[in-house]
Amino acid sequence: MNLSHAYGTPPDREHGLALLRRALDLGITHFDTAVLYGAGHNEELVGAALAADRQRIYLASKCGISLIDGRRIPDSRPETLQQTCLESLARLKTEVIDLYYLHRWDQQVPIEECVGGLAQLVTRGHIRRIGLSEVSAPTLRRAHAVHPITAVQSEYSVWTRNPEIAVLEECRRLGIAFVAFSPLARGMFAGATNDPAAFTPNDIRRDMPRFQVPHFAVNARLYAAFRRLATAAGCTPAQLCLAWLLQRGPHVIPIPGTSSLAHLEENVAAAGLRIDAALLRQIDALMQPGKVSGARYSPAQQSLAATEEF
Repeated sequence: MNLSHAYGTPPDREHGLALLRRALDLGITHFDTAVLYGAGHNEELVGAALAADRQRIYLASKCGISLIDGRRIPDSRPETLQQTCLESLARLKTEVIDLYYLHRWDQQVPIEECVGGLAQLVTRGHIRRIGLSEVSAPTLRRAHAVHPITAVQSEYSVWTRNPEIAVLEECRRLGIAFVAFSPLARGMFAGATNDPAAFTPNDIRRDMPRFQVPHFAVNARLYAAFRRLATAAGCTPAQLCLAWLLQRGPHVIPIPGTSSLAHLEENVAAAGLRIDAALLRQIDALMQPGKVSGARYSPAQQSLAATEEF
C-alpha cells in the first residue's frame, strides 16, 4: 500500500519497482496488494516488478472495496468480486492469484454469499485460496463453514491488540493463518518522525484519533518507552515490533509495508531476532490495550471493519 497511496505522496514508479525487486532479492516471497491501493496502481506495479518471477512468489490481493473519487466504497456482491478478480489478474500479469481476500465485508450481503462467490473463483481456477480481512470470530466461523478460509488479515501490533479478543485464537483453532497488517503501528514504531503536523493532506493518519490531540502526546510517550526497550535489546523499535509478532504464534505472519529501501532491509533482519520471556512481559505490561490513547479508526473508517473491539 505504501508504494501507491495512503501515507502521503507515493514514490515514483522506478523506486517502487526497485524496492519490490530488492525485497525478492532479500528472500521475501509473500507479496500482498489490493485493488484499493491506488485504485489498481499497486497491482500494476506488483505485476510489472514480479511477473517474471511469478513461480517464486506467493501472491495475495484483495477485493470488496474500491477507491472511487477519493472515497472507499465497499461492495461484497459476488458478481462484483468476480469481475474485480478478472481485472486484478490482468493488472498482476498472472493467470491465478494464490490468496484472494475479501478486503472489507460491507455487511449488506451475507458473508455466506460473499464466500460462495469467491469459491466460484476457486472452481474456475482464478484464485487458489480465500482470505478475509477485518472480520470477527463469529463471522469467520460462518465463512469457514461455506468454504475453507486460508487466512484472516487484520491490524495487529504492539499498540493494536484487538485480535487477541477472539479471532487470533479462532484462527489457531481452525488452522487458519493470521496475517498482521500495520505491524509497525501505522509507522509510529518505525523510527521515523511522526509529528502529525507534518503529515500531508492526503495522509490517512490525519483522520485516525491516535494521531490527533490529545491522544498523540500520550502515544508518543509510549513509543519513547518502547524505544528504550529496543535499545536495551540491541535492536530497532521496528525490529522489536516484528520479532514480538513473530513470537505470538506459528500462524502469525506480519506484513510490514515500506517505501524505504533502508527500512526494508531493517525489517528483514528482524526475522532472526528472539525475544526472551522477561522482555515479552515488559512489552506486554507497557503496551496494554488500555494504555494506548484513542481509537484506531475514525467512525467512518470503523464502520467498514467488522472486528471485535476493546
